Amino acid sequence: MFFRCIFFLSLFVHLWLVRPSSAAYNVVSYGARGDGRTDSTAAFHRAWAAACGSTRPASVYVPRGYFLIRPVSFNGPCRSRMEFRVDGTIVAPDNNIYAIGNSQFWILFYKVNWLSVYGGTIDAKGHGFWACRKNGRNCPGGARSLTIMHSSNVVVSGLTSLNSQTIHIAIAYSSHVRAQNVKIIAPSGSPNTDGIHVQNSMGVTITDSTIRTGDDCISIGPGSMNLWIQKIGCGPGHGISIGSLGNSNNEEGVQNVTVTNTVFTKTQNGVRVKSWARPSGGYARNLIFKNLIMRNVGYPIIIDQRYCPDGSCPNQNSGVKVSGVTYSNIKGTSSTQEAIKFECSYSNPCRGIKLQDIKLTYVNRLRRPTLTYCKNARGSHSGIVTPKSCF
Repeated sequence: MFFRCIFFLSLFVHLWLVRPSSAAYNVVSYGARGDGRTDSTAAFHRAWAAACGSTRPASVYVPRGYFLIRPVSFNGPCRSRMEFRVDGTIVAPDNNIYAIGNSQFWILFYKVNWLSVYGGTIDAKGHGFWACRKNGRNCPGGARSLTIMHSSNVVVSGLTSLNSQTIHIAIAYSSHVRAQNVKIIAPSGSPNTDGIHVQNSMGVTITDSTIRTGDDCISIGPGSMNLWIQKIGCGPGHGISIGSLGNSNNEEGVQNVTVTNTVFTKTQNGVRVKSWARPSGGYARNLIFKNLIMRNVGYPIIIDQRYCPDGSCPNQNSGVKVSGVTYSNIKGTSSTQEAIKFECSYSNPCRGIKLQDIKLTYVNRLRRPTLTYCKNARGSHSGIVTPKSCF
């Protein structure tokens, strides 16, 4: 609570300081054209460089229109607070399998502190890239649409991200980042199109957003701590996931994550913790999942420590230590009979799992009861828990 109060105070001061006297740098003035065909990458870069060098708060402005850009890095540190305001639509080239797919990032903000990104739409046009991957051709790695890296005190607000080749919004090696009122859309069959991915970052807040995609709505990777996630509409997709963790032996853990007041609709999972079935020094602890609604969700509550999609870890156990996980006031329907599934590591059992006030029913014509599956899991329950707790 103290952390969130400090963040909101700093955010208010940031917004109050930026807007009244900020110098505006319109990308059109630097040669950009909003016709959806002209390559405006260089113009965007020139506008950013000029704004970043300003001695007073500055704003890069993208007006209405369709602005085509290729991979671009907006680098800091800047001399003052920065705003990137979009009223139009930023689009990738039509045939972009290699045009942006050979770059890990499409739009990158790197080492920029006190940054605000407002409004607009970014459309990576990822259909061709997904088709390439589906057909098993020799495809590039693909690009993340928007990345915040090595930055602090960042706000992303009112952004719509469409059809990213891979992850829509990535937050890495950063602190005090807030994503709010964002809309993320990609087809349910699009591979690896996570909505928001957080890794090696602290003090991240994600709120009041709608995420419909082909992978995790939100994924939280190693080295992440102090995350607050609330008021998310998730689905279709794979749910909200901690992990996958334990891909390497020397890996940082995840701690202090809260997911609350969120609705999951027809997702593969609800709230999930997953780790590779291999040795690791990682951990996931102090996780709170509360006030959640599940609507026809597969595995609404799941811990999976046998994750091994490439088959490279036979007869191995996860070294990731999962502890202190609370599930409270979670209600709705499950599309699988095992509405609660804890498949934990034999060598590192899950500890300190708490179930409180859970009511999950199985959607099926035969009206079979929901079940709880527990393996190598230890914990407690309170209140009414349906399906019946195994603790």
